[in-house]
Amino acid sequence: MTDFRALLRALHGAGVRFVVIGGAAAVAHGSARLTQDLDVVYARGADDLRKMVAALAPHAPYLRGAPLGLPFMWDERTLSHGLNFTLTTRLGDVDILGEVVGGGRYEDLVPHSIRLDLFGASVLCLDLPKLIETKRAAGRPKDLEAIAELEALRRLRGA
Repeated sequence: MTDFRALLRALHGAGVRFVVIGGAAAVAHGSARLTQDLDVVYARGADDLRKMVAALAPHAPYLRGAPLGLPFMWDERTLSHGLNFTLTTRLGDVDILGEVVGGGRYEDLVPHSIRLDLFGASVLCLDLPKLIETKRAAGRPKDLEAIAELEALRRLRGA
């Protein structure tokens, strides 16, 4: 089970610059759907990579779905040589994405984000219109199913 509170606080507390996207963003906007992981798009400057590594290192990040025992070093070099990582940690599953289909990089998403207080951490969360756009671009069945509910939430809010 993913501890969203602890993951968000770890990232926020380390000063990581990120935007919450995906199912967690949908729930923050009022979706009734459950999500199993935290999806974030993170800034990729050298200082940002250092902060991301520091935020997750105490929680033993490992590549989700990789065979146990596969060598994996969670450090700035690994993060800088990759872009998108699906990780499991002691706090649960987290996807850290350097960019997302239909949305781009952190810098591209910030103008389409709102600041929300999630579990005591003030974080950027993708706004409803852009969240719908990224889900449509992903095109996975679960994303396409979520769009109707998100569109209804958008109409209710007049967004």
